[in-house]
Amino acid sequence: MKSLLICLFYLALTGSVLAQSDSSAYITQKNKINQLLAERSEKFGQYDISLKKRTGIFGLKTKRDLQYSNDILTEIVLTDNHIFSELKILLDYKDYEKQEVETRAQSVEGYIANYQSTITRLQKENERLRTEIEKNEKDKGRLYIYLIVFLILFILVVLYVLKLKKLRKTDTGQA
Repeated sequence: MKSLLICLFYLALTGSVLAQSDSSAYITQKNKINQLLAERSEKFGQYDISLKKRTGIFGLKTKRDLQYSNDILTEIVLTDNHIFSELKILLDYKDYEKQEVETRAQSVEGYIANYQSTITRLQKENERLRTEIEKNEKDKGRLYIYLIVFLILFILVVLYVLKLKKLRKTDTGQA
């Protein structure tokens, strides 16, 4: 019994620690995505500046300006891909949490159904016992009536026997 209680305590403690680690992992993942979004905004700002930059003759864009803009755009695309993969991980966390909640809800529903069936069974048993008690009370009342009638008859028989003995004594004494 003691080992069972220790196991249950350990499982409850482990479950709460796992729930906390899931929440902290979710928060860490969310912070990671926010950081990536900030990096993307910064790179987009750099891209916007590079589009306005013209270092060529007569204020035209050079090949190097275009290459620099394309490199920044490539970094933005790579950051976007990274953001999407991190978002997928975050959504997986959410799906896992949702599945956990559904699993817990189903187990709680199972417990509730079991409790309801137990309560119903106990109510039926209680009603059966009450009717049995009422029946026994009626039988007890009848038994008292039979006992009283028996005692009255017994007393009458004893009185009758005593009267007969008295009459015989008086009959034998007079004769």
